Amino acid sequence: MTGLADYKDVWIFIEQDRKGKIAGVSLELLGKGKELTKDLANTNLCAVILGENIEEISKEVSRYGVQKIYSMDSPVLKDRRAEAFVPCLVRLAEKHKPLIWLFGATTFGRDLASGVATLLGTGLTADCTGLEIDPETKLLRQIRPALGGNIMAAIICKEHRPQMATVRPKVFPKSEPQEISGEVQFVHEDVSISEENILTKILEVISAKEGVNLSDAEIIVSGGMGLGKAENFKLIEELAKALGGAVGASRPVVDEGWISYDHQVGQTGRTVKPKIYFAVGISGAIQHLIGMRSSDIIIAINNDPKAPIFEFADYGIIGNLFEIVPALIVEIKKRKMT
Repeated sequence: MTGLADYKDVWIFIEQDRKGKIAGVSLELLGKGKELTKDLANTNLCAVILGENIEEISKEVSRYGVQKIYSMDSPVLKDRRAEAFVPCLVRLAEKHKPLIWLFGATTFGRDLASGVATLLGTGLTADCTGLEIDPETKLLRQIRPALGGNIMAAIICKEHRPQMATVRPKVFPKSEPQEISGEVQFVHEDVSISEENILTKILEVISAKEGVNLSDAEIIVSGGMGLGKAENFKLIEELAKALGGAVGASRPVVDEGWISYDHQVGQTGRTVKPKIYFAVGISGAIQHLIGMRSSDIIIAINNDPKAPIFEFADYGIIGNLFEIVPALIVEIKKRKMT
């Protein structure tokens, strides 16, 4: 009979797009997974890769400090269909018994992780913003916002394995490729599922129109309710354009319909990590802070000196944003011309 002691290793599911590019969150999880293994005895960092013709991506992943790579390669895994991926992932887990298994909190990652956890009969903590090993119990502490972002909850899974979590993009730094110092073990498993078993069929793939790219933006200018009304959001757009940055927004602004959801930064929006983040007219509720506090430099503009955002800002400007932002725009444009 399988006991908890039979489970070992930290697994990272490697998500990739249709062109074989590794998702940024997977590289972030490889780095965090490596940290977690240091706090656990006799534990390897392992990658899990499913798809068609995955030899090259497996070689690429082998440069990120992993000791093992579990793979399944089949035409049935070409398209990202949970109906095909989930039974394959469950089979891998039942056979090799991971102690910890991490997925990116992307649309596809959430879909897979929930299906896998259900079939394995284990717990799953969604949208984590922190992970750590408890020094006494050696259990994985899975940290995420709760109660509308008003508290940070630490969740553990005592009685079931694997300990599973989905992790929001941009909360951990990306792992960097390195020279392979030791032997990487490749464990390939056959795929027993066939196309006839899959009810979902991909008839056509239509690329979405290019939208807001907050994830990769180096400068983000976000506006909040301090702007007063939707028409004033043009100040945010003008400042972002002058800086060559992207436009972000707090949740209340999106809820009011001042700007579309794909601009939303926060617990229920995007998690971002730009070099510079401007928070203009944003009070700094925990829901918003969760999405941007990892920014390299945070600049807050607010007329309330007691606004919580100033506790997290590297630079704070207390004053009327309708005077400050236009002055900034003029100065930035002036310097660009010199």
